[in-house]
Amino acid sequence: MSKLSDLIEEFIKSLMSDAENGVIEIQRNELAQYFNCAPSQINYVLTTRFSNDKGYYIESKRGGGGYIKIVKVNINNNQHIRNVILNIIGESITKTRAYSIIESFKEKGLITKREMNIMKMAISDRALAVDPKYKNMLRANILKDMLLILLDE
Repeated sequence: MSKLSDLIEEFIKSLMSDAENGVIEIQRNELAQYFNCAPSQINYVLTTRFSNDKGYYIESKRGGGGYIKIVKVNINNNQHIRNVILNIIGESITKTRAYSIIESFKEKGLITKREMNIMKMAISDRALAVDPKYKNMLRANILKDMLLILLDE
């Protein structure tokens, strides 16, 4: 199933790269028919691979002529990036979600592979040897500080 998700993701990303303004509109059912899968598979790809923390905004309209609008958020502005960091990360974050944000920054060329790996290690469960009820709060604070300091360089 993961292979199908990869194909759907690549297809949507190729549509995004062809779009002049970074916005595409697709119909979930048509896309599901194209890939011969259930519409829930399309939902899965959209929620896991095109989330806000990965730099996308998704708007969904249901009904007969329903569509999904995917907008690639432009993060060239440092103030916008700061707002994204503070709002998306929030007060607490899981390791999986934190890694996703870090990988998104790497994908967008905002950090190097080396910086990505160092950041992942710094917020790993092994590095955060604290009471589990504080781990995700500590992870959020460390991640925010690391990303914000990189913007100041």
